Amino acid sequence: MSLNKRRQPMVHALFQWCMSSIYLFAFLSLYFQVRGLYGPDGLLPAHLQLKSDATLLEKFKAKLTLLWLAPYLKLNVACAIELYCIIGGLLSAGVIIFERFRNRLSFFLLWLMYFSIYQVGQTFMWFQWDILLLETGFLTIFLSQNLQNSANEYGFHHNLIFWLVKWLLFRLMFASGIVKLTSMCPAWWSLTALNWHYESQCIPTALAWYAHQLPEFFQKLSVVVTFVIEIPVPFLFFSPLRSLRLFAFYTQIIFQVTIILTGNYNFFNALTIVLCITLLDDEYINKIAPGFLRYPESCAKLQKTSRIVSIISSLLSFFIIFSLIYFTKNLFNLKLKNGEIKSEIVFTKKNFLKFVEVSTKIGIGIGIVCFMLQVIKCFYRSISTEKTLIKKLFSTIKSIFFTFVSTWLFCISFVPLTDVDPGIQDNLWPIIQKWHSDSQYYHIANSYGLFRSMTGVGGRPELVIEGSDYYYKEWKELPFYYKPGNLSAPLGFVAPHQPRLDWQMWFAALGSYQRNPWFVHLIYKILQGSKDVAYLMAPSPFKNNPPKYVRSSLYTYHYTKLRNMSEFLIQSRKIKKWWRREYSKEYTPPLSKDDPSLIRYIHDMGWNSKNEVDDEMAEGTLFVILNFLYQHSRDISPTAFILHCYLISVLTCFMKQFLTL
Repeated sequence: MSLNKRRQPMVHALFQWCMSSIYLFAFLSLYFQVRGLYGPDGLLPAHLQLKSDATLLEKFKAKLTLLWLAPYLKLNVACAIELYCIIGGLLSAGVIIFERFRNRLSFFLLWLMYFSIYQVGQTFMWFQWDILLLETGFLTIFLSQNLQNSANEYGFHHNLIFWLVKWLLFRLMFASGIVKLTSMCPAWWSLTALNWHYESQCIPTALAWYAHQLPEFFQKLSVVVTFVIEIPVPFLFFSPLRSLRLFAFYTQIIFQVTIILTGNYNFFNALTIVLCITLLDDEYINKIAPGFLRYPESCAKLQKTSRIVSIISSLLSFFIIFSLIYFTKNLFNLKLKNGEIKSEIVFTKKNFLKFVEVSTKIGIGIGIVCFMLQVIKCFYRSISTEKTLIKKLFSTIKSIFFTFVSTWLFCISFVPLTDVDPGIQDNLWPIIQKWHSDSQYYHIANSYGLFRSMTGVGGRPELVIEGSDYYYKEWKELPFYYKPGNLSAPLGFVAPHQPRLDWQMWFAALGSYQRNPWFVHLIYKILQGSKDVAYLMAPSPFKNNPPKYVRSSLYTYHYTKLRNMSEFLIQSRKIKKWWRREYSKEYTPPLSKDDPSLIRYIHDMGWNSKNEVDDEMAEGTLFVILNFLYQHSRDISPTAFILHCYLISVLTCFMKQFLTL
C-alpha cells in the first residue's frame, strides 16, 4: 500500500467519531423542544420564516434549508424539523457505530440538516456553540473519506483540513481570552470576575455553589489561570515539540472539564474538547487507547527518537513552560502572603492593546508558516510516494484541489480572527474581506469570544413569572425545570442537553421585554394554555386551567454564603437554601389573554396568523408517526434520553470493534 493511500490516522478517526457524538447531542436535545419553540403553537413559529410563493429553486436561493421540502413530505415546518432531528440522531448513531458511515456524505448530511434548522432557529439558536458546530462540521466534511473509498484509502491532503481544525481551536481560545480584557470590563481587569461568574452564569450546576464559596484569593488566581490558558497557551498548539502540545492539550482539557462541572453549557465544552484532539498524534493515542481500538499496523512500529534529541526536547519544553510561569508571576504580581497567593494586573491597558496587535500578527504569521509547511509536505509526500506517472498526476490534482479549498478557508478566517484588533482587520486584502463576506451566510468562518463582559456583577438578574386567577392576590410562581427559581432547590447537571427557553430567560433578564418580544409571546401562550409551550416548563400550579392573569418581575439572586470556610464540609451538606433574592422591579404588568394591548402586540408581530399549508399537512401518515413519537416523549427526561442513546451507541461500537479482533 502506498503511503499516500493509507489507512486513516487514528487521530483523524477519533476526531470524526467524536464529532458524530456532538451531532447526536445537538439533534436529540433540539428534538424535545421543537414544537414549543417553533411549532404553529410555539413561541417563534418557524413557518413564518418560510413564507414564499416562488418556485422551489428560487426558495432555495433565497434561504438554503431543507425545510422547504416540508410540503412535499406532507408535513408542517415544525414536524419537518422534528424529522430532521430524528434522522440526524440516527445518522449520528450510525456514524458512531459503523466505520463505513464515517464518510463525506454522512457528514455533509449532518451539517446540512443542522444548518437547515439553524436557518429558522432565530434567537433560540443564535449561540456561539451553534455556529462553532457549523464551522467544525463543515471542515469535517472535507476531512472525511469519499463514499466509494474504503477505510484503507486516505490521502495526505486530509492533513491540511485537520490542521485547519487546529487553527479553529486556536482562534476560539485566543479570541476568548483577548476579548475579556479588550472589553475593558472592570471585573476582568480587577480579577474579580469569578466572584460573580458562578452565580450569574446561565444555568449553573450544584457544584457552582461550592465553587462560589472558595476564598477570593483563589478566585483571582483562577482568573489569572484562565488568561494564561486562553491567551499564551494556544500558541503552543503549533509547537513542533510533542511535549508542549500535550501540555497545551491537558491544560485545555482540565479547563473545559472544570467549566462542565460548574456550568451547564450543553455540548459546547465537549465540542471544544473534540477540537483539542488535533493536538494529539497516533503514537500518543496508541499508548493510551485500549488494544481492541488500535490499528494493528500502528502497534507494529512506533517512532523512536535518539536520547540526545529527547533530552534537548525536554530542556526546551522545560524552558518554555518555566518562561510562561515566570512572565505570569511578573505580569500578575503573584506573591505568597499569609498562606495566600495574592495577584493583581500590573500591565496597563495601553500595553495590553499593543500586545494584542503584536500577538495577533504573530499568530497570523505562525499560522501562515505552519500552513505552508503543511502544503509543501502534502505535495511532497503525495508525489514522491507514487511510482507511476498517472498516479503522480492524479495525486497532484487531488492535492491541488484540497490546497485551493484549504487556502480559501484559511484566508477567510483572518477576518474573524482580527476582530480583536480592527486596525489589523482594516489592512487585510480587500479580496479576503470579500471572500469572507460572500461566505458569511454559511457560518464557515466565525468570530468567537466568550464572556466578553462579566454580567451579574452585584447579583444575578432573574425573571420570575407568576400567575393568578385574581388581579390583586394569590399570585403563584410558574416554575421552570432548569433555571434558578425556587430558593431551596439546587440546580442539577443538564448538559449535553440545552434547554433553550431557560437560556433565553437569562438573556431576557439582562434587558427589557421590548428587546425580547418572544417573552411577551410566552406570557400570551401561558394565558392561552398552550400545551406545547407548557412542555418546555415545569408542571404549573394551575393544573386544570391556565391562570387568568400573568405577570413577571425582575429579581436579583445571590448564592447563600457560608460564614467561614470551616463550615464548608459540615454545613454545606445541610443546605436549606441555595439562593436568596431581592425584588428589583416589575418586568411586565399583569396581563390577561383578552388584554387589547397584548392582542394588538401579538397581531403586529404576526404570531396569530395561521399557516394553511401546515393545517393541510396535519393528516399525513408521516405526521401521524411524528405526532405519536412526540406525545410519547413528553414524559422523558431529555438529558437522560440523550445520555442513554449515546451510551448504547458507544457500547455497540466498542462491542463491534472488540468482536472483530
